[in-house]
Amino acid sequence: MSMRTVHGCADRVVIVGAGLAGLSTALHLATTGRTVTVLEQGSRPGGKAGVFTRDGYTFDNGPTVLTMPDLIRETFAAVGERMEDHLELLPVHPAYRARYHDGSSLDVHTDPAAMAQEIARVCGAREAAGYRRLHAFLQELYTAEFDHFVDRNIDSPLDLSLPALGRLAALGAFRGMEGKIRQYLNDPRTVRLFSFQALYAGVAPHQARALYAIISYMDTVAGVFFPKGGMHALPLALADAARRHGVTLRYDTPVERVETTLHGRARAVLTTSGDRIPADAVVITTDPSLAFPELLGRSPVRVGRLRHSPSCVLLLAGAKDDNTDALRPEAHHTIHFARSWRRGFDEIIHGGRPMSDPSFLVSTPTRTDPTLAPAGHHSHYVLFPTPNLTTGSIDWERDTPRYREQILTTLDAHGYHELAARPQAEHLLTPRDWAERGCPAGTPFSAAHTFFQTGPFRTRNLVGENIVLAGAGTHPGVGIPMALISGRLAAQRITGPTRTRPHTPAGVTR
Repeated sequence: MSMRTVHGCADRVVIVGAGLAGLSTALHLATTGRTVTVLEQGSRPGGKAGVFTRDGYTFDNGPTVLTMPDLIRETFAAVGERMEDHLELLPVHPAYRARYHDGSSLDVHTDPAAMAQEIARVCGAREAAGYRRLHAFLQELYTAEFDHFVDRNIDSPLDLSLPALGRLAALGAFRGMEGKIRQYLNDPRTVRLFSFQALYAGVAPHQARALYAIISYMDTVAGVFFPKGGMHALPLALADAARRHGVTLRYDTPVERVETTLHGRARAVLTTSGDRIPADAVVITTDPSLAFPELLGRSPVRVGRLRHSPSCVLLLAGAKDDNTDALRPEAHHTIHFARSWRRGFDEIIHGGRPMSDPSFLVSTPTRTDPTLAPAGHHSHYVLFPTPNLTTGSIDWERDTPRYREQILTTLDAHGYHELAARPQAEHLLTPRDWAERGCPAGTPFSAAHTFFQTGPFRTRNLVGENIVLAGAGTHPGVGIPMALISGRLAAQRITGPTRTRPHTPAGVTR
């Protein structure tokens, strides 16, 4: 079946939001002869990929893990530019460090030989052999899934390729994710290491489908990177390239609504300051749960019933460097796995309460780019998963100080003594803060990737004749790679199917 596109003339395109999805859309439209205008309510680009600075520290207050750099290259290539001329990506080694409740730790390497050696060191040769088989499965899964189910516009489940579905079924992609991982690995530590990524999709690992192991592929096979200057350097670079190629970016311009005809066709975007920007097509990157009622004036039943991902509390703080182990300094990304693994997910997803024995992430980007903090200090990004505002019973206005103390106590118990005792330039974000930043249910991770909220069942990105959605709430979903793909897919709804060049990430041969 052919892909649906907007009806009629689409010479003037207005994009609501200068986050990664909106900037990707703009770049893919910039050289097509259209007039492209991006309206952003904030004072700078980035959306959720924002930045916070204080007292010489620079903190990213959005995504902190960057994978699939070829998708960034492809986005710049849409306007004939080289990524390397705008952005310096630094490889993160190890990609992660996993620390466990028993005191053991595992470093994640994207090189399979190094990873097998690390697993053999900690878990034994048999587990290392299982990892090699898992590595091969992740590559096969990526090849079978990416082009057919992630990197394309889908109008209906009937658009799905039956041979591709058959191949995924044969691979076991529709089985439980944790069970599939256990087909290759036996040690609970490695099972957690290769299945925790399901939480990015808003689903507990023991409840997710093996389809979502494609996220594990992105982390553990394709590699993890960090832009010099911080994650916010990415939207800054994309915005600069868009501007250089004729895109108009208007900051501090909140949108009030999309003006439509009686038949629902968009004809202009109205700003809160009273401006009316005529449009032949409109791309909205606001989450669908807000875009429909607030900008389009309607609330489809399905959108109102969306199940949202768990949320998080994010502590941004600096501290003096108290790591004295010169031979094995702390990693850029460290995941602390608690003893009560499954119970923790049940608590935040079904029980509506914080993890009693929390697993959490500490990112210390100054391990890769020391310029983000004063000399002799580090900037830290500490993420604790929590319930969202829909399922949770926490009064964040009342309970935030107490929860902050629990975070600091947990950090101290895990060896972050200086950070726990003397946090500097501190900034705390709770689900209440995410909601104030326009995140439905107080979660920055949008609608959960349950089976019936994924692929052809996720909120579709073409609304009526000439309104297109982009961003985490529509296909293909959450994360930096998905945001960039979402923007290109939104552009294709206007231009028709185009591709700058084939995308082949590291580790895959086609």
